[in-house]
Amino acid sequence: MGLGLAALGRPAYINLGHAGDLAAHTEVSALRARAHEVLDAAFAAGVRYFDAARSYGRAEEFLGSWLSDRGLTRAEVSVGSKWGYTYTADWRIDADVNEVKDLSIDTLRRQEAETRANLGANIGLYQIHSATLDSGVLEDRAVLDELARLRSEAGWLTGVSVTGAGQGETIRRALEVGAFDCVQATWNLLEPSAGPALQAAHDAGLGVIIKEAVANGRLTARGDVPVLVEVAGELGVAPDALALAAVLAQPWVDVVLSGASTVDMIGSNLSALDVAVGPDVLERLAPLAKDPETYWEERSELPWT
Repeated sequence: MGLGLAALGRPAYINLGHAGDLAAHTEVSALRARAHEVLDAAFAAGVRYFDAARSYGRAEEFLGSWLSDRGLTRAEVSVGSKWGYTYTADWRIDADVNEVKDLSIDTLRRQEAETRANLGANIGLYQIHSATLDSGVLEDRAVLDELARLRSEAGWLTGVSVTGAGQGETIRRALEVGAFDCVQATWNLLEPSAGPALQAAHDAGLGVIIKEAVANGRLTARGDVPVLVEVAGELGVAPDALALAAVLAQPWVDVVLSGASTVDMIGSNLSALDVAVGPDVLERLAPLAKDPETYWEERSELPWT
């Protein structure tokens, strides 16, 4: 398992209960301390992959300072970040717009310099953030050439994260392009539609990273998924641990990201590593899957808190 910093680098995010987790301690110094605390807990428990993005507020900065303070290097941890969204909320909770997407070559060049400044020699994986077929980024020769340059000259692995109801199609197009070492996608009990494409990516030798495995908190005790709660209770585990274990049980997965924003949450998430999920459990949970269009529409309506 890895740790994603989407909920740790900025004061507002779409995870259920996020505002309560931060308990109004949203000043930069408080969030830096919280990020370092959760990173410490994750590292102590064995997590070695950490995932950030330019749009996650100060996540890269917090991660970079933690690595420096702890004396950790690329030989000891794996670090990934993403380019393509710009954080625009100016550290406000009530911003009308929190991030703006632009997958152009100009954004790539600007943000790769910012990532270098924050993460230095620690960066190992650089990913397009939330590619879709209609974004055109997988057909942008200038972007693909720049990623190839980073791959050959800087030694960065290159990846593509995908989003939306067409994740599978985007992954398959990325495989055709052939410019990537890794793919990152949403796969969870509510939205498993990308599974066959992720299997294809795995078979082609790409690394597979899974994000939003607990569906922004909907697949936790905070959500409203009675079957998940019922089965978790029978197994004697937390709902989030069961949801994560169901992802870990997929044969094509390499890393599943926790999006924890507290030490207790990272502990509960990582307990998934000790949960055995067999075919019978997966069969009981399979009816939770939604139509992808419905899932992504519901996700788009989640409030930033």
